[in-house]
Amino acid sequence: MTGENRPHARLGCSTISFRHLDLEMALTWIDQLGFPAIDLGALPGVCDHVPYVLDEAAVATVSATVAASRLRVRSINGDIGDLNRPLSDEARADRRRHLTMLLSLAANTGADALVLPCGAIDHTPVRTLDEDLDLVAAELASAAELAAEYGVELWTESLHYYRLCHDMDRAQALADRLRGTGIGIVMDFSHVVASGGDPVDFVGRFADRIAHVHIRDAVPGNINLSVGRGQVDFATGLKSLAAAGYTGEFALELETRDVTNDERPAATAQAAQLISELI
Repeated sequence: MTGENRPHARLGCSTISFRHLDLEMALTWIDQLGFPAIDLGALPGVCDHVPYVLDEAAVATVSATVAASRLRVRSINGDIGDLNRPLSDEARADRRRHLTMLLSLAANTGADALVLPCGAIDHTPVRTLDEDLDLVAAELASAAELAAEYGVELWTESLHYYRLCHDMDRAQALADRLRGTGIGIVMDFSHVVASGGDPVDFVGRFADRIAHVHIRDAVPGNINLSVGRGQVDFATGLKSLAAAGYTGEFALELETRDVTNDERPAATAQAAQLISELI
C-alpha cells in the first residue's frame, strides 16, 4: 500500500482474518496490506496458526515465523479450556501446562498480552451462574498472576456472543468480579451488537479497563459480517472510545463469512481504510 492508504498506526490485523492460510502466508498478506501489528490467533477450531498441542518445539517454530515477518505482536488470542468447568487435578495440571506454553509464546514474540475467553462456548452454566462466574474470575486471576511472571498482561473478551458471558449483564457481572486484578477487557464491536447491546453502553461501563478493541461488523445474532455490511455504528462507537480517553490499539478480526477467500485481501484493505478514517 502507498503511504497515504496505509492503515492507521493504531490499527492492526488479527491473523484470524486470514485463517484459511498457513501462518507464514497470513503474515505475508498482513504485511503487504501495510498493517504495523498483529493479534495472533491461537483458537482451536477457529484459527490454527498456533498448534493446539503446544510444546517447546511448537513455540519455537511459531516464534521464528512471527519474528521473520517483523510484524509487532499486540496480543495472542488463546484458549485453555472452559474456565467455568471444575477440573480434576490431572486436568488442572494439563491446563497449567498449556497456559505456560501460551505465555512462553507471548513472551518470545514480544506480545503485550494473552487474551483468554469468558467461559465455555455455551450460555448455560455448568452449575449456577454465580458459581460459574466466580470460577471464571478465579481462573483468570490465577492466569494473570502467572502471566506477570512472564512480563505479559492478561486480557479477557468479557462479552462474547457464543460464550458464557454472552450479553452486557453477564459481562458486567464478570467485570465486577475482576475489579482490582489488573486484567484488561477486550471490546469486540461485533459481539456487543450481535448480543443486542450498544457499543456506547459498553464503553460507558468499562472505558477505564478497555485494553484492546476488535473490529468486525454484525447484526443481532450474527458476528460474521464484513465492515460496512452490518449494523455496527463504528463512527459513534469510536467517538465514544476517544471521548472516554481510550488511546490504545484496534485490530481487524475479520472472521467473516460474506466474502470468498480470494476476496479477503481486498475486503480487509477496504475495512482498514474505513476504520482508519474514523480513528
